[in-house]
Amino acid sequence: MNKTSLWTALVTPFEEHGILDFESLDVLLKKQNEAGNGILILGSTGEGLALDTEEKKQVVVYTAGIKLDVPVMVGIGGYKLHKQIDFIKECDRCQVDAYLLVTPLYSKPGKQGQIEWFSRLLETTDRPCMLYNVPSRTGVKLHPEVPAILAERFENLLGVKEASGSIEEFKTFRETAPTVDFYSGDDGLTPDFADAGAVGLVSVASNVWPEATSKYVELCLAGKHDGLKDVWLPAIDQLFNGPNPVPAKALLHQRGWIGTDMLRPPLSMADLGSLEKLLESDKAIQNWYSSIK
Repeated sequence: MNKTSLWTALVTPFEEHGILDFESLDVLLKKQNEAGNGILILGSTGEGLALDTEEKKQVVVYTAGIKLDVPVMVGIGGYKLHKQIDFIKECDRCQVDAYLLVTPLYSKPGKQGQIEWFSRLLETTDRPCMLYNVPSRTGVKLHPEVPAILAERFENLLGVKEASGSIEEFKTFRETAPTVDFYSGDDGLTPDFADAGAVGLVSVASNVWPEATSKYVELCLAGKHDGLKDVWLPAIDQLFNGPNPVPAKALLHQRGWIGTDMLRPPLSMADLGSLEKLLESDKAIQNWYSSIK
């Protein structure tokens, strides 16, 4: 599991009437499998909180049933602890490989509340678990001492997805928990995070550029990122020119990898910025990857 340096936070495709599109999901899963990328389902990019429990189970069962060569991680998020525990137990029965545990939503717990929350989840399963710090979505930062404390208590702590958007906060985490693996949660910050000790990336970009993003991460981790930002940062900016995963779904639909660009409310394709510029960025990344293969 620790050898997986790139995890794709996979979008969840829907049909025209908003029901799950398993045919398109199959395409996306196999694209990531071919690229050798680990797969995260039901994360924020996968609109996990917009799916009901039965739909989430269906996504897990379908994904596990394909028997992919790459590891599969399931996003666990919400504010009712018993529901998260029950869902982890359901996923364990499907033999998924790992979990992404997001900081509790809305309630803004402090250090001790976070320790107790994550401890209950970590003790529910023997599967590897990655903590997820994303204060822009949850309303609270992961306390910098929490990863180190949990790492001493739980062998199944895989690492931390750090998506605060701050290189200084990333460095603070690394200093307080030097034995814990940290993954960039921001595509555009990966060169800087890699220089500061990140071991990989949990990515949105790899939805649309599976092989190219894998190469991007490889170069970042090797410290060979001269000139990478000139190509990648403008493209990543366009991939976030609307609420995530709006631009990614638009591009995947344009490419024909998903049947529709449907989203679950409150997300809307009307919030997409320039599709023309997004397509230009797509071409730029494809040209870059062709030039270094």
